Amino acid sequence: MTEGFIITLGREALYAVLLVSAPLLGISLLVGLLVSIFQATTQIQEQTLTFVPKIIAVLVATVVFAPWMLQILASFTQSLYLNLHRLAGGG
Repeated sequence: MTEGFIITLGREALYAVLLVSAPLLGISLLVGLLVSIFQATTQIQEQTLTFVPKIIAVLVATVVFAPWMLQILASFTQSLYLNLHRLAGGG
């Protein structure tokens, strides 16, 4: 197992994590921004008001993006299994 292989494996793992988490984080950020604008315009300053819409939006986004996210994770896992001999030190 070479240093280059370890770096490549780490880069692929980080890329997979970023791809899987990006839609959920983006939706959460967008909903938080919209709720903040709503709070600023109506002058409702309730701190817990942002949590329920964010949770609902993330759950809906998870259902919508789940097949794509599972495909990304399955592809990464398959890549790990195909390179298992290199991870175990077999060359």
